[in-house]
Amino acid sequence: MTPPLQTDRKAELRAFSKSIGARFKSLELLNLSLTHRSVSNEAALPNNERLEFLGDAVLGVVAASLLYQKLPDNSEGELAKIKSVVVSEDTLAGIALEKRLDAVLILGKGEERTGGRTKKAILADALEALIGALYLDSGFTAAFAFVAPLVGAEIMRVEQGGGNDHKSLLQEWCQQRYKKPPLYLTVKRTGPEHDRRFWIEVNVNGSIFGPGTGRSKKSAEQEAARIACDALIGGRV
Repeated sequence: MTPPLQTDRKAELRAFSKSIGARFKSLELLNLSLTHRSVSNEAALPNNERLEFLGDAVLGVVAASLLYQKLPDNSEGELAKIKSVVVSEDTLAGIALEKRLDAVLILGKGEERTGGRTKKAILADALEALIGALYLDSGFTAAFAFVAPLVGAEIMRVEQGGGNDHKSLLQEWCQQRYKKPPLYLTVKRTGPEHDRRFWIEVNVNGSIFGPGTGRSKKSAEQEAARIACDALIGGRV
């Protein structure tokens, strides 16, 4: 059973919700979205994991809708690549910090001691939980209005600066899906130093893609990453 909110916590939550432009009718629901599971490990209290599950789905719908509207000439595979970056842990954690979620999180004592307020996974999960709470509190329209500017800004950033960086796209996707980065392996190197060529494969959770080739290891890795992105994120395997 959730204990009643103290007066000072209510004031803190009202100020926080006003600062992020998301008014909550239920401060208890907002408070739950900011309660990490480490609290449940130390006391018999509910946490934000179920709201995180819901918020992840709402976030995905908003991101897909905006991508579909904003990028009418992009293929399904290209949209999927951009979406994987936009909703990645790194991106969400950055947004959470901008919105100062770290200051209002409720953590268990152990998580607090080990720097939980700065952990990307906790911040990203809390943002998703907050989105889920807003959806339950005020409906999809309110959730969409809150998420759309955040997602729209990230879509623009990826389109302008990172749309062709396949290594970054693959890295984000692997971290989100498998919680570990891809591994690059040089399988062949030919030619003299002034005219060298590299053949590089990439290992994604046990699956090998490539080889990519190039006159430098960096360019060969980019080509290998492109091959992997086309196969995995483009949805052909």
